[in-house]
Amino acid sequence: MGDLSLSRERIRGLLAVSLVFILLLAFRLVDIQAVQAQSYAVRAANEMSRTTIMPASRGSITDINGVEFARSVAAINIVVDQTLISDPAKAARIVAPILSLPVITVQASLTGSKLWSLVARNVTPAKWDQVNAALAVYNQSLDRANQSKKIFGFFSERGYIREYPSGELIGSLVGFVNQDGVGASGLESSLNSKIAGTAGKYMYAYGYGAQIPGSQQELITAKAGASIRLTIDRDIQWVASQAISEAVQSAHALSGTVIVMDPKTGQILAHATAPTFDPNNTKKISLNAIRNPSVQDVYEPGSTGKVMTMAAAIEEKKITPTTVFTVPYSLKVSNGIFHDHERHSTLRLTTSGILAVSSNTGTIQVGEKLSNSVLYDYLQKFGIGSSTGSGLSGESAGLLPELANWSGTTAPTVAFGQGYSVTSMQATSVFATIANNGVRVSPTVIAGTSDASGHFTPSPKRESVQVISPDTATKLRLMMESVVSANGTAPEAAIDGYRVAGKTGTAMRYSQSCHCYSGYTASFIGFAPADAPQYVISVTIQAPQGIHWGGTLGAPVFKKVMSFVLQSKHISPTNTKVIPYPLNESQIKKAKK
Repeated sequence: MGDLSLSRERIRGLLAVSLVFILLLAFRLVDIQAVQAQSYAVRAANEMSRTTIMPASRGSITDINGVEFARSVAAINIVVDQTLISDPAKAARIVAPILSLPVITVQASLTGSKLWSLVARNVTPAKWDQVNAALAVYNQSLDRANQSKKIFGFFSERGYIREYPSGELIGSLVGFVNQDGVGASGLESSLNSKIAGTAGKYMYAYGYGAQIPGSQQELITAKAGASIRLTIDRDIQWVASQAISEAVQSAHALSGTVIVMDPKTGQILAHATAPTFDPNNTKKISLNAIRNPSVQDVYEPGSTGKVMTMAAAIEEKKITPTTVFTVPYSLKVSNGIFHDHERHSTLRLTTSGILAVSSNTGTIQVGEKLSNSVLYDYLQKFGIGSSTGSGLSGESAGLLPELANWSGTTAPTVAFGQGYSVTSMQATSVFATIANNGVRVSPTVIAGTSDASGHFTPSPKRESVQVISPDTATKLRLMMESVVSANGTAPEAAIDGYRVAGKTGTAMRYSQSCHCYSGYTASFIGFAPADAPQYVISVTIQAPQGIHWGGTLGAPVFKKVMSFVLQSKHISPTNTKVIPYPLNESQIKKAKK
């Protein structure tokens, strides 16, 4: 009986232990299946899924009619998880030829313990398909004994590459992006925050060494950047680009710029530079080549600056277009001796005649009618010494010496366009002011922007300021028509059937390399029709070799471009009669008889 009682006690103990075990097991099952199920699912998901950046498409840059100058197209970055690459050397030998990369370079990107390593940036989807196909062929060729040698671990990351369909046509203005897709120069740089957009993020399931097809889940939607519509007209840009390129090559010049502007709105229709660069191929481009010379390069304007001296003197009622001056070849002022570009006997020229033949000594006498402070103030009103407000990257304000630093020879030098520096954009703006009845409108190349949904927002109206009266501007325009006449310095700028006005410039060029004057800047700036100006065109040629006159080099470029602009914009001749101002005293006497 004792043994039986002991057995019963043991059985009861075993049953109790079993019951406790069963209860604990049940509790654990409930805990796993109900309480902690979510955390286990999350852990499993984390181990089988990955997240990656979804780049945003940069907005396009177009001309005024929607022709694309810059656009983003789909591309792929090929990356690997190095820990999954079983044979980096073999994988490199398969992949490198497809990507046109050195085997040693690819092998280096495959070797190591990184979970993310870049193999190739911005390849086409077709190239990525070729890589996948080649790896698949290799993996399928392995027998059962070598299955461990299969190559996995290659992934694709969606991205974009930047294309510039017009190539070098407008490279200096539009600029380009660096290898990371960030604006590096031009509008791509200055407007990067608007064009770039906002990157997104997506998650995908990962298993067997590859991204599981169809598992992609968007976490944050990528937002495309705004598109920029320029004021540039591609056809006019093309003509301007061809004209300045030919002129620079013919003159063996350092560089050249052509700007076409609507004086009423400040809109730039063409912005051509030579030499230029192709933003599709910038691997070996120099920093100097990517500069925008229209707003970054400064130079002394020379005789094109004389129009501001004339404008100030007429506005202040110190002269009229027919005021007569005695104009010698050379003139001593303070401790300096100034002279005209060609030797001549003493002449009796009107103010209009002085401008027509571009006399330095005559313009100095016109400037002497003004105090230094008045002349200085008018230069400032025309925008000299301050940014034009174009918004272009790296724009220089030029250089206007402080009035307190003027010497006895500063005023006469400034009067005929030297002793201060401007950009091509500033010089164009000066003539646009005269063409626009004395109102200076800040220039722009931006017509407006479009958001990702295509909604277009035009740019706000440009700031404007009245610099001279409409009456003074009208007188100046008629005076400037004489420059383009047979008696002036730029008869080659004349266009049959149209009234044309303008001014030549041939200035000594200051060189930073020697800190001295070396070479010349040749220019011509004009507008048409002269009595009802629609467009202003500036031509600037730096350091031409041999012939260096603005009328000889710049005027023909102006004529070629302006002729096309007038025709393409359907601007008809005004058919008004020109009654020019007399250019010398004898013409005045003749008119009185």
